[in-house]
Amino acid sequence: MSQYISAQELFTGNSWISEAVVEIDNGKIIAIKKEGYDHQNAYPLVVPALIDLQIYGAGGKLLSEFPTADTIQKIYEYCVAGGAAYFQPTIASQRNEIIIAAIDAVREYKLKGGKGCMGLHIEGPWINPIKKGAHNEKVIHAPSIDEVKKILDYGAEHIGMITVAPEICSKEIIDLIQSKGIVVSAGHTNADYTNALSFFNDGIKVATHLYNAMSPLQHRAPGVVGALFNHKTAMCSLVADGYHVDFSAIQIAKKIMGERLFCITDAVTTTTTGFYQHQLVGDKYESSGTLSGSALTQLKSVNNLVEHVGVDVGEAIKMCSLYPAKVMQHKNITGSIALNENADLLCLSADRQFIKMFVA
Repeated sequence: MSQYISAQELFTGNSWISEAVVEIDNGKIIAIKKEGYDHQNAYPLVVPALIDLQIYGAGGKLLSEFPTADTIQKIYEYCVAGGAAYFQPTIASQRNEIIIAAIDAVREYKLKGGKGCMGLHIEGPWINPIKKGAHNEKVIHAPSIDEVKKILDYGAEHIGMITVAPEICSKEIIDLIQSKGIVVSAGHTNADYTNALSFFNDGIKVATHLYNAMSPLQHRAPGVVGALFNHKTAMCSLVADGYHVDFSAIQIAKKIMGERLFCITDAVTTTTTGFYQHQLVGDKYESSGTLSGSALTQLKSVNNLVEHVGVDVGEAIKMCSLYPAKVMQHKNITGSIALNENADLLCLSADRQFIKMFVA
């Protein structure tokens, strides 16, 4: 039996339609039309459900400290409350046994019917210690091909993305990871401009959190930031909380990169044990007085882009839905509202506050 959702304004991911009706059957969109519009029960805004490709924990459970299906469930609940139907649970640099345990957690979560998990995002430990950021230097190292093979053989099908510093990984390793359908993202990298361009020209299509933990743009040393700005196709995530990156710097990057820039939350949770301990200070997280993580949701990212960066609403939504989907290339996760696609819809108030989520 069909379900009908009326929207005062519907954003499909490509265009706006006023007074629209989305007809859903068996989790799929079978019609987008004007007929049957319900003025009384229409949601002010209906947009594609958002997507978060980098989030570390929720509800007091950091995945790297509590690598269980229950932790991933808490992350999912946090994501949904913040407008995201799909997510990549993420671990910062860790020992291999924790990486394996996190793969097990993703596997168990999916076997139990858990929703929304696109796969594990392994951020490090194969990164450059010079750009370690808040990562634990004790576990950071250049990987061997045997080490990478063991992890991929164990659970490549449950890994969505691996962030590496390409300058410390051989091309053989990068090619191996990509051959498993895993997205390689350049991050925590101190590559110079020329090397960074070569990485992006040679198959790495995305980078992790623009400006943060990468060689900066300087007038005599353009760095990874300059390479991303000057490249034609490489995409990059960004943390739009105003702390990780000043809103004016986001505005500059958006003007240059356009559709190549997308948002992640990079969100953590309060923790007091393990490698990574975070305390909530205002609306950000700190560790020993140093910025260590965000308290964002993807819907907050949208609103920050609109209110503080000057991005229009539709484009802000794309940066948190359509563009992350483009990075991952999942068949049924498109970040858009279209015929025969999954009915993943986010219903918002006129001032873009969460009302309800419909998930296929």
